[in-house]
Amino acid sequence: MELAYIPSPSHGVLYLGPIPLRGYAFCIIIGVFVAVWLGNRRWIARGGRAGTVADIAVWAVPFGLVGGRLYHVITDYELYFSEGRDWVDAFKVWQGGLGIWGAVALGAVGAWIGARRRGVPLPAYADAVAPGIAFAQAIGRWGNWFNQELYGRETHVPWALHITSSEGGRVPGYYHPTFLYESLWCVGVALLVMWADRRFRLGHGRAFALYVAAYCVGRGWIEYMRVDDAHHILGLRLNDWTALIVFVLAVVYIVVSAKKRPGREEVVEPGAAADAAGDTADGTGTGTEAQDDDRTGTEEQAAAAKPGDEAGGKPDKVGGQAAAKDRDGAGDEAGAAAEAEPAAAAKDEAESAKKG
Repeated sequence: MELAYIPSPSHGVLYLGPIPLRGYAFCIIIGVFVAVWLGNRRWIARGGRAGTVADIAVWAVPFGLVGGRLYHVITDYELYFSEGRDWVDAFKVWQGGLGIWGAVALGAVGAWIGARRRGVPLPAYADAVAPGIAFAQAIGRWGNWFNQELYGRETHVPWALHITSSEGGRVPGYYHPTFLYESLWCVGVALLVMWADRRFRLGHGRAFALYVAAYCVGRGWIEYMRVDDAHHILGLRLNDWTALIVFVLAVVYIVVSAKKRPGREEVVEPGAAADAAGDTADGTGTGTEAQDDDRTGTEEQAAAAKPGDEAGGKPDKVGGQAAAKDRDGAGDEAGAAAEAEPAAAAKDEAESAKKG
């Protein structure tokens, strides 16, 4: 009895009413989002525009899915076109079966189309998205866990994968979780590429080539542990040969590219630096001018309010009191003059009578 093991899910699909929610598909979708998110951050750090990675991914992802499925169907054609098989199953991607070699190859074609439309160099774009692709693979491999597929030889290690399904020729038991090994390896590859890119300032596609070479090393020994049916050439599985050839091509590219085009691209997206500088200048200038206008307007309002309150309020009250006093004084003087005039007239008449 095994005391410790990795359990397999009882089923790889949940139903939300009539809508199937497949674990394999969720892993692929989450991986794509992570790759685009990280690629966008790295692209901006290299001097590109925000959104360029997503725009190119619109082309790269569908091409990559088609390429991955084609590679799987071609290399395992007997699963779909041999006697007793239904060729329609070749289109059922949700059942598993995406070859990373075909996904990267045809995905690169889609990325090339998208890069040309955006006017950016494909090698620079590939360098930016390389770690994200590795993380996407690490997440996507868990789709094999949901489908109980692509496991290794039988084992009794504490982290053995417990296979419970007997469909498709599976034999229930405990096996090496090669999906987990590859997932962890891909995380290590992503971290390696990010470190090397920062340390050596890799450019012109060398960061992407490092990702390819490092992944091939891991895929070689992981593929050797798998027990699922595969074509063999000279005693090695087909994917082992593919990993070996691609590894050599990636290393050659790194060496040749470093000699011919050392360093990193100064400009990865024409006009991006000018746009960023213009946006910064506009944003800073507008903000400063707005603040100055606000301060000026506030000061003017305060200055206008101050005379009205102090000079136009209190002084007006004092002035009103003074004016009232002036009016009262003028009225008293006029009244006194009016009373004095009859008295003076009577006095004149009395003096005239005495003389007469």
